[in-house]
Amino acid sequence: MVGDIPRQRRRINLDAYVFAVLTLISFSVLLFSTRSFMEFRDMGLSMYSGLRGSIYGVSSFVSRTVLSIRELATLKEEYAELTERMARYEQLERNAADIRRENSRLKEQLGFSQGLVYRHTAAEIIGHDPDNLFSSFVINKGKKHGIASNMPVVAYQNGGETLVGKVVQTAQLESLVMPLYDPGSFVSSRLSESRLEGIVEGQGSPELPLLMRFTRRRSRGEISIGEPVVTSGLGGVYPAGINLGRVGRILYQDNNTSIEIEVESSADFSRLEYVFVIDSFSAASGETSQPENPPEEEQGS
Repeated sequence: MVGDIPRQRRRINLDAYVFAVLTLISFSVLLFSTRSFMEFRDMGLSMYSGLRGSIYGVSSFVSRTVLSIRELATLKEEYAELTERMARYEQLERNAADIRRENSRLKEQLGFSQGLVYRHTAAEIIGHDPDNLFSSFVINKGKKHGIASNMPVVAYQNGGETLVGKVVQTAQLESLVMPLYDPGSFVSSRLSESRLEGIVEGQGSPELPLLMRFTRRRSRGEISIGEPVVTSGLGGVYPAGINLGRVGRILYQDNNTSIEIEVESSADFSRLEYVFVIDSFSAASGETSQPENPPEEEQGS
């Protein structure tokens, strides 16, 4: 019994020693395993972070690119819409400006119309004679409106009345007008200051001056450049006192008994839009000067 006690103590000491060794080994293993895990985790975390950064960069670039493409398409659509809207606004502004100018012109024509002493019909030039393009034009009034052949046609330009021509052919709703510059146009005329008379005829083009012929040669010194030329009223077609133009140049030859006078027409045919067909005999018969069948444009001004 006594000998068993030291043996038991040795066994306890061995067990304690073994326990201590095993505990130390376990602790060492555990410590090593934890450090390895931490290092592995750190390495994995570093790799994942780099990969995640790359993936995020790529995905962010793709997202921004797609978003930019969408925004660009949207901006193009908005730009096209704004451009179209701006074009419509500009067209509306041009139309409004044209309407204002048209109303202004019509008011001027209406004021002139109210001052005419002859019965008259307002008309608009709507075309030219296809067989005689440069020597006649068509107006939008005819027999239905009281228009007849040989009626004088006047216009209001530059603040005054000027002779344009006469009606040579009529239809039910249209009429053909021969202008002053036509070679077949002849107007009995008079110089308003010297009172010399002659016949004014055209030379075939609105760019050429009118020509006053059959004026006495000995009266050459009485004529002044710039003197107004008006209708004389002789012949029964054109009433007296309608403005034709002004003296531009005096032409004469030694062997002629008469002189010729170049007359600068007061009518600007390149800007002619509205005219008035007058009845030469209405004033003598005491009729009023109210316009017959005024155009719709004047009513709307």
